[in-house]
Amino acid sequence: MTDWRPEDTEFWSSKGSAIATRNLWISIPCLLLAFSVWMVWSVVVAKLPVIGFTYTTGELFWLAALPGLSGATLRIFYSFMVPIFGGRIWTTLSTASLLLPALGIGFAVQDPNTSYSWFLILALLCGFGGGNFASSMANIAYFYPKRAKGNALALNAGLGNLGVSVMQFVVPLVITAGVFGAFGGAAQSVAGGGEIFLQNAGFIWVPFIVVSTIAAWFGMNSIADAKASFKKQSIIFSRKHNWIMCILYTGTFGSFIGYSAGFPLLMKTQFPEVDALQYAFLGPLVGALSRAGTGWISDKLGGGRVTFWTFIGMIVAVVSVLQFLPLGGTSGHFWGFFACFMALFFLTGVGNASTFQMIPSIMRQEIPRLMPDADQAAQLKQSELESSAIIAFTSAIAAYGAFFIPKAYGTSIALTGGPAGALWCFAGFYAVCVAITWFYYSRKNAPVSC
Repeated sequence: MTDWRPEDTEFWSSKGSAIATRNLWISIPCLLLAFSVWMVWSVVVAKLPVIGFTYTTGELFWLAALPGLSGATLRIFYSFMVPIFGGRIWTTLSTASLLLPALGIGFAVQDPNTSYSWFLILALLCGFGGGNFASSMANIAYFYPKRAKGNALALNAGLGNLGVSVMQFVVPLVITAGVFGAFGGAAQSVAGGGEIFLQNAGFIWVPFIVVSTIAAWFGMNSIADAKASFKKQSIIFSRKHNWIMCILYTGTFGSFIGYSAGFPLLMKTQFPEVDALQYAFLGPLVGALSRAGTGWISDKLGGGRVTFWTFIGMIVAVVSVLQFLPLGGTSGHFWGFFACFMALFFLTGVGNASTFQMIPSIMRQEIPRLMPDADQAAQLKQSELESSAIIAFTSAIAAYGAFFIPKAYGTSIALTGGPAGALWCFAGFYAVCVAITWFYYSRKNAPVSC
């Protein structure tokens, strides 16, 4: 599209809003599927031992963590793809790429001779789903005016994040039956009796990926003004607030995706008497819905203020989780642990929305200072370009939480016998985020109040 003026109220009301809405509602299911495929190993690893794959706890945590590592790394590259290729083409290609890990997992788990190395490769390929978030958010950011951007991004991200919960709810159900009949392959015998169809953890997403890919190709748009080379976008690396927001978004989204990746296995190791997969989906569900439903709060009260109080709440929630773990010879208390983690997931969702609302607001204030000689239209275009690139890049850095949090659990358990050491580190990091948010954004006379 060569004519795109979302800040023009007449253009927006006459046709802009309808076009943006159509692109948003195609983007959301594509992103939901991306998150489902990205995090599918969080459930698969809990079932591999029962069908005969004898891996250590450390090896299982590696499989849960590696999609986070590859997904975060791919996000760095995906961050710059929409302005290079266009939103329509890139969304189509990135969604279609999810077929590789979905089909790969489906075939690999059916063969008892599949090597651990091959599982590691498949875990890395699931990172395709993680990479999609950066390009999806950058794309949607171009479609909306400032007054609606926070809510639009919250909906895209929040309902996209819902893919983690959908996956953790759907996969335990579909692996209990031969959903695809003879086409899906034979069941695997479970130690202790019974059988499951673990291949459905991958196969179940294939038809939805195909439909979403087609919808993206025929239903989405690319904005001509959003075109920009990598060189032009790379100016964000010289922007101080890009790096500051990387830290803050790691504290919010990095926590959400890391806790989502590690939650099922953490529950299984700390409370082995509980069927963790019955409850694991609730954490990501709470986090995703709070993100989708609280974007308006930051639009109304200011993202900096909301982010500040969110990090304080996250510190309280982590310390509360520690009180219910089975530490020091105690048996712990599962429901207290679970309730505190639900509060933590909820707060990560609020913080995810508030930090993304902050970025366009910061750049709207910074660009006039950095480019005083440019006219208002040029400043607005530059702030939109940089905001979109920063949103995508910060999401890339934050996604490493999907690797570091499960790996931190595994390391802490190996060294100390429990996950408390990792949780104390997380609380300390949130304290740093509180200080940064207060100093730069939320205090009276902050350098960039937002």
